[in-house]
Amino acid sequence: MNSYRRTIALLSLAQGLLLTNGIMLIAINGLLGAQLAPDRRLATLPLTTYVIGGALASLPAALFMKLYGRRHGFMFGSLLGILGALVSALAVYQGSFWLLCAGTVLAGIYNAFGQQYRFAAADAAPADWKGKAISLTLAGGILGGIVGPEVGKLTRTLLEPNYLASYAALAGFAALSLLIASRLQIAHVAVAETTEPGRPLSQIARQPAFLVAILAAASGYGVMNLLMTATPLAMDGCGMSFADTAFVLQWHVVGMFAPSFFTGSLIKRFGVLNILLIGALIMLGCIAVAIQGMTLMHFWWALVLLGIGWNFLFVGGTTLLTETYRPEEKAKVQGINDFIVFGALALTSLSSGLLTATAGWTQLNYLALPIIGITTLATGLHWLKQRHQPALSQLG
Repeated sequence: MNSYRRTIALLSLAQGLLLTNGIMLIAINGLLGAQLAPDRRLATLPLTTYVIGGALASLPAALFMKLYGRRHGFMFGSLLGILGALVSALAVYQGSFWLLCAGTVLAGIYNAFGQQYRFAAADAAPADWKGKAISLTLAGGILGGIVGPEVGKLTRTLLEPNYLASYAALAGFAALSLLIASRLQIAHVAVAETTEPGRPLSQIARQPAFLVAILAAASGYGVMNLLMTATPLAMDGCGMSFADTAFVLQWHVVGMFAPSFFTGSLIKRFGVLNILLIGALIMLGCIAVAIQGMTLMHFWWALVLLGIGWNFLFVGGTTLLTETYRPEEKAKVQGINDFIVFGALALTSLSSGLLTATAGWTQLNYLALPIIGITTLATGLHWLKQRHQPALSQLG
């Protein structure tokens, strides 16, 4: 096996373990938060602290890897994932809401390091294979879609109090990711990449492609997170079982990551901007389904479409972003990108519980419409500009 293919295979497996953790946290944190929170409106706060941990660590994680290498960065992140799961398990045992929030902050930092898997894959692959490398790495998330909800169901009541075994399982998954990271063979960055500052971020950010890439990733992830984190609470409010919620989330994650087996090829064939536009339209289709009703199948169809739309926007946005920076600029650009994405996640995680409790599921979907509309408009304008003028170098 070519060295870069082996690297991408390991990164894909690590991505799967990362998403197994993430999906389990989404499935159980809101419900556990509702039990432990002093106010039900704070039910999704443990999810918000998870995202805040990722937001605060996104730029430091990228800079850490610039200085010490991808392998050491991924190993360090996995160690924090183990610690975060153990702290959360202790929170369950003690019935402490605020200790649970502390544990999810650590889990969020693990996620921030793990978000670099896709960029590591792009760095390891040949130039004409970057889109495929990113999408195949993200395809590992299917493991999370299949394993996460099932393990959540099996472990939820395995030990007393409920959810204790679930967080112990999360520690085990993070330990497996530590083992995989230790097997990675990623070349050290060139000296110039760690010593040369590159262009100011303000100059990089003036590129239309940069702005579209950031907007696509942030809005796609933000809307996806807004609706996904509200789903367990909305379904619980409809009297549906935890098994129904796990079923919907499982297929949602399949929708998120199954397209990754061919998203890279579609980008190469049809162009990244076309894929971004299709992703935004699929997101609008998700909202159209969600506002029609609140049966199990309405939730199922909406969440599957939500996952597919997210995939096109996130893979497309990441691919477009790699065209906007030079090698010595990648750490700060990747870090800023993830900081903005995590910022959108933090905002939507915090507002999701409040809006679900006050406005309801249908109104929540209506609120997502203008966000996707802005992304569609910005991408469409850039698409038109590219069609009506000679192609310019993204690095200008």
